[in-house]
Amino acid sequence: MSVPLALLGLLEREPSHGYDLKRDYDTFFGQGKPLPFGQVYSTLGRLARDGKVTAGQSEPGDGPDRKRYAITPLGTQEVEVWLTEPVAAEPYLQTVLFTKVVLALMLGRDAAGYLDLQRATHLRRMREFTQIKRTGSLTDALLADHGMFHLEADLRWIDVTQARLGALAAMVREQ
Repeated sequence: MSVPLALLGLLEREPSHGYDLKRDYDTFFGQGKPLPFGQVYSTLGRLARDGKVTAGQSEPGDGPDRKRYAITPLGTQEVEVWLTEPVAAEPYLQTVLFTKVVLALMLGRDAAGYLDLQRATHLRRMREFTQIKRTGSLTDALLADHGMFHLEADLRWIDVTQARLGALAAMVREQ
């Protein structure tokens, strides 16, 4: 997730204070990983430095004075370009899962046991996502679906790798 571009998109909707940007980011994009306030303000500082946002005058409020940030035409252009470019459809050719399996085989460790443990971890997370889908908002459900689809792909890979573990072990030993 590109935090700067997400914040620019939120600012294109309406000028906002950093606190409001954090709240909106966490509501829509921060499930399970809220954005720290420090990151909000450091990102806004870099966006202002780069001419993509402007900071208004300090305004009194509950607590310290706050600035309202607004997107500039340069920032709007960057959001427009970003929203019209598709996300790269990259296969994850060098994943942590793969690396752990190969290293386990190289080191004479139990790669099959690792795959079983990883399968159980994925299934547990899928149950958590299922619960989120039952009780959460539409946003939560869509994000849970996204996560579940990725986990399903990992589970298929785990099954295929487990079936080919002997051949992979032989290949690793030959190297």
